[in-house]
Amino acid sequence: MNYKVIILFLFTAHCFAQKNDFPYDKVDEIVKRIQLPTIPSYKIEVTKLGAKGDSVSNAKPAFDKAMALCKKNNGGTIIVPKGIYTLNGPIHFVSNVKLHLEDDAKIRFGTNPKDYPLVLTSWEGTMLYNYSPLIYGNNVENIAITGNGIIDGEGSTNWDKWKFLEEKGKMLSREMNHKNTPIKERIFGNGHYLRPQLIQFINSKNILIENVRIEDSPFWCVHLLKSKSITIRGLKYNAHNKNNDGIDPEYSSDILIENVKFDNADDNVAIKAGRDDEGRSNSDTPSENIVIRNCEFKGLHAIVIGSEMSAGVRNVYVENSKFRGYLKRGVFIKTNSDRGGYVKDIYFNNIAFGKVEDCLYITANYHGEGSGLHPSKVSDISFSNISCVEATNTGIVIEGFPDKKVSNIKLDNINIQSAKNGTTITNSENVSVNEVVIGAKATTPTAAK
Repeated sequence: MNYKVIILFLFTAHCFAQKNDFPYDKVDEIVKRIQLPTIPSYKIEVTKLGAKGDSVSNAKPAFDKAMALCKKNNGGTIIVPKGIYTLNGPIHFVSNVKLHLEDDAKIRFGTNPKDYPLVLTSWEGTMLYNYSPLIYGNNVENIAITGNGIIDGEGSTNWDKWKFLEEKGKMLSREMNHKNTPIKERIFGNGHYLRPQLIQFINSKNILIENVRIEDSPFWCVHLLKSKSITIRGLKYNAHNKNNDGIDPEYSSDILIENVKFDNADDNVAIKAGRDDEGRSNSDTPSENIVIRNCEFKGLHAIVIGSEMSAGVRNVYVENSKFRGYLKRGVFIKTNSDRGGYVKDIYFNNIAFGKVEDCLYITANYHGEGSGLHPSKVSDISFSNISCVEATNTGIVIEGFPDKKVSNIKLDNINIQSAKNGTTITNSENVSVNEVVIGAKATTPTAAK
């Protein structure tokens, strides 16, 4: 037996053989509960309304007309034929509409901020009014974006420069959060440099996003905000701008994410639930009942929970997925003493990572800017059948608060072939280990406190 593994078993407070407890019955319940959108039979091609796929002409008037016709007909399908369509402004969905991009169709968005009106949105966990996401729907249902075409946010053309100008607006938004400023008074937009998301649905349900390729987003790629009954499958990413998260569920529930090929400059899936004071005041709307399966990861981190998670995150099930390129961390659960809330009932099963800095990383010490009086509760997290080729830093990190420890963590059948450091586990309790193997390069684990 590997000497390092012997040490790993000795320092753990609770070590016993355990079977894979991945709750397939709960996953089935969630998936069955999710409703796909129902779209009426009416169809309209944007080219019949004057859109030219020449990459130069402004196609937004034709897209707006198509959406208006769908609304008049109580819904329908907007068809985007082969071509490159430039839209100087956003697409705003109404209910019961599918946007279908045919093969070799591409939608690219203009980058003049004046073309994007202020709408109710959220920016890094704080509700406010900001530039409209490029594709947006508020209080809509039965929505679909499908096809093998491309949605291009043109984020590197102009928006990307705003990353270096956003600090003042970002800190103002957080101050308004902490002071409970009425949302109607949180007016951003001109002069604040907060970049819009590429796709965002808020207060919506029965959403399908399928097969399209997502490129060059100004900010987060797909933001699911206060919404439910969502299916995202078959997406392909080529999104390498700053903060190009792939999928960000926030205050959202009943979500299926499957068969997605990520290639992002930031987190692949980042599950959030509001920030600090505002998030804690919305504790009745946690992000919950999320299934992620059969995905391929490439980016900064594969699966992230936090750090904006103040309303709570629970009932997340990730399985049968693998890396397809660089990842800094495989799983990253992060919070701090400003957040409050909880992370619980999280399951990971049958996941393969390649070369990472850290394979599994849970920390309560992520940076914040508030009072430090609201530690989060992190508990009941299960890792089973996890493999990793190499961790250039640490194989497994678990860091709790001294007065609110991370608890009830299961590590079952974890195989990290090589690691600079084996494990670091502090301020944690009831960490159970079964068949955890860290390769011969791993150093002695830090004892739990």
